[in-house]
Amino acid sequence: MGSADILARFVRPALVAATLAATGALLTGCGDHSGSSRALRPISSETIALFQNKGVDAKSPVLLRAFKKEAELEVWKMKADGKYVHVKTYPMCRWSGQLGPKRREGDRQVPEGFYAITPGAMNPNSNYYLSFNIGYPNAYDRAHGRTGGLIMVHGACSSAGCFSMTDEQIAEIYAIAREAFNGGQREIQMQSMPFRMNAENLAKFRFDPHMPFWRELKKGVDAFEVTKSEPQVAFCGRRYVFNATSAGGRLDANAACPPLQQDETIATAVAAKERQDEQQVAELVAKGVKPVRMVYADGGQHPDFKHIDMVSRPDALAQGPTEIELDHKGKPAPKPALVQVAAAKADAAAPAVAATPAAAPRGPAATLAKAEARDGATTIARAPATTGSVPAAPPAQPVAPAQSEAFYKKWLSFGFGSSNAKPAAEAVEPAPAPAVAPPRRASAPSKPQASAPKAEAPKPQASLGAPSPAAMTGLRAAARERLPAAILAGAAEPLPDGVRAYAPR
Repeated sequence: MGSADILARFVRPALVAATLAATGALLTGCGDHSGSSRALRPISSETIALFQNKGVDAKSPVLLRAFKKEAELEVWKMKADGKYVHVKTYPMCRWSGQLGPKRREGDRQVPEGFYAITPGAMNPNSNYYLSFNIGYPNAYDRAHGRTGGLIMVHGACSSAGCFSMTDEQIAEIYAIAREAFNGGQREIQMQSMPFRMNAENLAKFRFDPHMPFWRELKKGVDAFEVTKSEPQVAFCGRRYVFNATSAGGRLDANAACPPLQQDETIATAVAAKERQDEQQVAELVAKGVKPVRMVYADGGQHPDFKHIDMVSRPDALAQGPTEIELDHKGKPAPKPALVQVAAAKADAAAPAVAATPAAAPRGPAATLAKAEARDGATTIARAPATTGSVPAAPPAQPVAPAQSEAFYKKWLSFGFGSSNAKPAAEAVEPAPAPAVAPPRRASAPSKPQASAPKAEAPKPQASLGAPSPAAMTGLRAAARERLPAAILAGAAEPLPDGVRAYAPR
């Protein structure tokens, strides 16, 4: 990178600092304008020592990379020769949605693509401790009609479409970005990916309908990884172009691409890496790596945080992602014969079970059922009170094969992706989870506070049966209503040192 290029990308530190002070408080996405000195917190001495060990300093330019499936956020810093070096990885406390790009307001999707964080995007007054806007939607998103905005990296471990960290983590990440802007960086590139673009993931997700889009993003990732220089991002023909300039006419995301000029050295290195990765994918497929489709209840988190329950939608995290194995054509793999026979027997028995009238509850059980129906509560299926030495059996839950079939049709709309496929076709998105906004906090306590006691679910009587699936749904909904108070009390607690961040091996 020449000196002219470096000067073109950066402005004077004093001007950037003034911009931060003047515009940071105007941002409203995660903020309440309460004011906070936490935005001025210095970078830890441990991280400063790590910078020095890597040959960078606090004010050198920074680049961020996020990976949804692995739930990690990387910090890279620029050395004196213009090359970036990986200095730290932060495990992500919470992200929401599915693998795949964000398409519309309220879909809880974390975006995927290349974005630019500016000084004006820094929000020191966030209700989520601290935050900064990643710059979604970019020109590519707008060209594809994608809506929504105010996508942040913030604290509080609560996500409805954002990259959520712990308060301790975001305090340091915010400070790293702030010092880079004070050092003269004009904008920070953030690369948001569905997963690490390695051969193993490409082999596993080779039939995912988003694969053409992901292969397009991979060209930018490859350019960064082979050069360790920030890829120059532009848009034309409703697609990304990297490290390219127009040979005639301007680049417009909504217009056809004009003739492009590229650095042949970079283009050759990227093409070589692409061929190497494709060869590795072919070898993995030949060894029997199965294609899969991964389905989340609503996003995920890094395994380091499994012991933390002060998060948004803990019920969704408790279910964990489901890998649905596919066949060689990208369709759901057939079930084993024994499983098919068992399912057929269950389907045949379902009408008989449903037709068997359940004994009407009497005594206390009948009174409880009437009270629940009157109050509008979710009725819990319980066994009727015993009238002798033999207790009455709880009513069986009929099997609904039609609903199961509808579930698989809903989630498994597969397409075929290849490096030559055109990304114009839009993939079918799963129905978004209920758009429940993350809990907000008017301010964060200066010292860790003890978590508020959790309200316990009513304990069933000894003679009562187990709750039905419908009742469990009601109990989870009640737990979600209590969640904001839990996050308010617990999110500011510093986590053990081992889960704040870790340096690259």
